[in-house]
Amino acid sequence: MKKLLLSIAALGFTAAMANAQSLKPIEDENKVVDNTPDSINKALMARPAPGTTRRGNNPVLFLIGNSTMRNGTLGNGNNGQWGWGYFAHEYFDTNRISVENQALGGMSTRTFYTQLWPAIRQALKPGDWVIISIGHNDSGPFDEGRARAVMKGTGTDSMEVTIKETGRKEMVYTYGGYMRKYIAECRAAGAHPILMSLTPRDAYDDNGKIVRKPQGEWLEVISREQHVPYVDLNEISGAKLDRFGKWKESYHFYKDKIHTSKFGAMLNARSAAEGLAANTDPQLAPLQAMMRNLTPDTVAVKREKGKPVVFITGDSTVKNEDKDDGMWGWGAVANTIFDEKKITIANCAKAGRSTRTYLNEGRWDQVYNSLQPGDFVLLQFGHNDIGPIDNNKMRGTIPGTSDSTHVYRMEKSGDYELVYTFGWYLKKFIQDVREKGATPILLSLTPRNEWPNGKIERRNDTYGKWYREVAEATGVEFVDVHNITADLLDKKCGSKEKAAPYYKRDHTHTSKKGALNNAQSVKKGLKANKSPLCKYLK
Repeated sequence: MKKLLLSIAALGFTAAMANAQSLKPIEDENKVVDNTPDSINKALMARPAPGTTRRGNNPVLFLIGNSTMRNGTLGNGNNGQWGWGYFAHEYFDTNRISVENQALGGMSTRTFYTQLWPAIRQALKPGDWVIISIGHNDSGPFDEGRARAVMKGTGTDSMEVTIKETGRKEMVYTYGGYMRKYIAECRAAGAHPILMSLTPRDAYDDNGKIVRKPQGEWLEVISREQHVPYVDLNEISGAKLDRFGKWKESYHFYKDKIHTSKFGAMLNARSAAEGLAANTDPQLAPLQAMMRNLTPDTVAVKREKGKPVVFITGDSTVKNEDKDDGMWGWGAVANTIFDEKKITIANCAKAGRSTRTYLNEGRWDQVYNSLQPGDFVLLQFGHNDIGPIDNNKMRGTIPGTSDSTHVYRMEKSGDYELVYTFGWYLKKFIQDVREKGATPILLSLTPRNEWPNGKIERRNDTYGKWYREVAEATGVEFVDVHNITADLLDKKCGSKEKAAPYYKRDHTHTSKKGALNNAQSVKKGLKANKSPLCKYLK
């Protein structure tokens, strides 16, 4: 019977939206067009039927929102945009509670209430939770087109409208009026409502701060009036974006000023979780008990008073087996060039990683979360950035240094990813380090034991060129390890066979002798630059 009711609700919604199929897309006040309701049948199939994620008698946390919570017809990032609901489950113990993203792009507070909420309301059980974070689409016409506008504010006013295309009559309420309805109907079902302000948009006010949306003030009024927990997501995420600077802030959005990239969606999901966890309203205690630890991952490094840390990032040429007669990365012998009485070494490199996978796996976040003013970060990638982007190890990046992006579908998983250029990832790392008051230093990749035309291979027309472009664009210190080591091997060896003792098993990975040599190249380059890191060298 439950499935039948849900099917009837879905069919009713489809019929109600049928006229949207022939309407021209509507541009909202933010100059954004959201076409999701024009593909409503696909969207309904992609969203779980309300309540179907419930495990036994566990509660469900329902997410009520629009495209900033669930983006696109399928909500899977295939357009390069993600809503934060896609990542919300990561902050909850899913063995104790299901997180069900019922948001849909294009919905206003009003249209969600009239067209999607009835099926959710039927699925609610005592002990469930409902986060209501909606309002981006509440402007526009009241009685034609999408007919999704609501009256502003928190008053008790209402007005009856007649939809021009269908002749259907509808009572329209204020933003606060709809919130009261959601709250009352949650409580009637024994569920717990939570009000949450909107995600910030890519817009600055006259003071150079991210614009805060007025719905936050209205929700505070309703929260006090109705004694409902309130989380100011708009402020929490907005404050983070304010600290980032324009370039970093901008890549948290994609294609327009409202919809978020994966970076933005993940930021908003964490902000929502942080807001819930920090809230002192006792009503939230049962939900907080089902949340996961929000402590950010960091590098396990022992800090000593008065000593900065030099974090070394990279791939297998920096960190490898690092023992006996095996392959060595130069980071394992960094103590031969750095004075550990003055600086702490943290070799955070990982074999097989590109800039992209180092970021995607959370390894960069560990470094970022560990940084303190006065630290240094050495960035050396490239050997694995040239591989396939969407198959095999899926670690390749787009060649170059522009801010170009492309959405790729990963063959193994079927997941979508917005991939950037090699230089973009480096620029992100550099900006992140500076944001923390630390000093980034860019190192070119180590040379391979290949000798075309009797000289060791130089990749100055690809990675060398891109490193220099990044250095010029960012003003970062650049140590050309690639050419420093290559110059030495050209002079000392003169052939692949004579250079073999510096390598192990193949043309890329170094022996301990080669690792020690590359470490000396780093030292030589730092000294030539008169780097601020020089005072920590042996």
